[in-house]
Amino acid sequence: MIRGGLAMIVLASCVGGGVAPLAAQSDRCFFQIERVGRQGAQEPTETGSFNYFAGGGVRLVCRDTGVSMESDSVAYYNGGEYTEFIGSVRYVDSTVTMTAARGTYYKAGERWEARDSVVLRNLTNGSTLTGPSLDYYRAVRGLRDVEELVAVRRPTIRYFGTDSAGRRQEPYLIVADRVRMRGNDQMWAAGTVTIDRSDFSGRSDSLRLDTGAGNDGSMVGGPPELRGLGTDPYRLTGTLIDLTLDEDDELSFVVAKDSAHAVNDEWDLVADSIALDIVDDELEQMLAWGDSIRPEATSTDYLIRADSLALDTPQQILRELRSFGTAWLGSATDSVTGERDWMAGDTVVARFVERQPGDTAKASLEQLEARGEARSFRQVYDEGEACPEPSINYVRGQTIIVYMKPPPEEDVDRVEIFGEVDGIQLEPCVVPPTPPDSLAAPGDTTVVSPDSLAAPGDSASRPTPPPPPAEEP
Repeated sequence: MIRGGLAMIVLASCVGGGVAPLAAQSDRCFFQIERVGRQGAQEPTETGSFNYFAGGGVRLVCRDTGVSMESDSVAYYNGGEYTEFIGSVRYVDSTVTMTAARGTYYKAGERWEARDSVVLRNLTNGSTLTGPSLDYYRAVRGLRDVEELVAVRRPTIRYFGTDSAGRRQEPYLIVADRVRMRGNDQMWAAGTVTIDRSDFSGRSDSLRLDTGAGNDGSMVGGPPELRGLGTDPYRLTGTLIDLTLDEDDELSFVVAKDSAHAVNDEWDLVADSIALDIVDDELEQMLAWGDSIRPEATSTDYLIRADSLALDTPQQILRELRSFGTAWLGSATDSVTGERDWMAGDTVVARFVERQPGDTAKASLEQLEARGEARSFRQVYDEGEACPEPSINYVRGQTIIVYMKPPPEEDVDRVEIFGEVDGIQLEPCVVPPTPPDSLAAPGDTTVVSPDSLAAPGDSASRPTPPPPPAEEP
């Protein structure tokens, strides 16, 4: 049996071959026993080395590195090829602290394995990981330039970023089947991944997050889903979602690719790709583009189709809708005809003005403009006529600009058309003839019959020209 003081000398010589010069040691671990609670035991091995066992509270340090490991008992095998720590295990180096029920340190690769009730804390940013199994690879000169870890069996991570002033921000709560972390700011997760914070939540098969120089991330598979939980909630899905973080590690821009779909309180948007610009947890802008799934945006008041779309909604107020490439913008469906008023062209832009506080609607249409083979279809009701159906106004030109009356009125003020202009106006009803007695002089008994004014074969009703297209793609 060997007591603790002698064991320290034996252990050091077995691992390091004596005390090496500091420059030659690099950052490799050369064990020294700092504390042994009771006598240790030593046994030789077939390889000519030996195993060492100690208990009663053991603390080992890696000489000249600041790394320490301690537990209730230690088993040191084959001259230090690997060392097992059992009961109340604690590992400390310059970047992390870790506790577990069991731990093993492997000399080859400088790898630390923690098992059962593992809790790791990053000393630099305060991030924590809890779970049943973790492999930790500390930074060692000549082996790896930064620490790495791999955790399996669904660990839970509280992942802190920092703002531009270095202050710790609200953590991301991440849960996954498997997690890999590199340094203080890079992470990969796979297997039913969830990421949550007070301002958003995400679900996917895998996740990449870089809160360092990259300031970005991505969610893949599931399909991935991202939900905004702030004052302007939204839901975004696709096959892939790319994330961009600002300098304060806040979510600032997201892009869903391949079968993208975005929904908020006002809009339902589908396209190949959809991007959301986020400022202070609110949607500042929504963008959509693609050809296999042509962008389409729907709201209570509008339907928009084009090769690409842009919706500006700063401070949750609609300011402008822009549509490019075979663009088409329709209003709400008319309750009588079931048709929409619409404008179309190469480009269609709708501009809005903010309404007064207290109004039900936040914004009103101010101007509508179509450019490039512009067309306009409008249904007009005449309140002075008895006809319940609207007249149809269809015009074409190179450019059409519709100016609206200022709120609270919601009617057209004027229309300007440029280029080669043509169109058609269709009235839905025939004005009935004036009663005959209203034309007769006193005492006159002559009755004017409408048929007497018509040519042979003619009728009182005027022919109806072919209508314009009610709705274009």
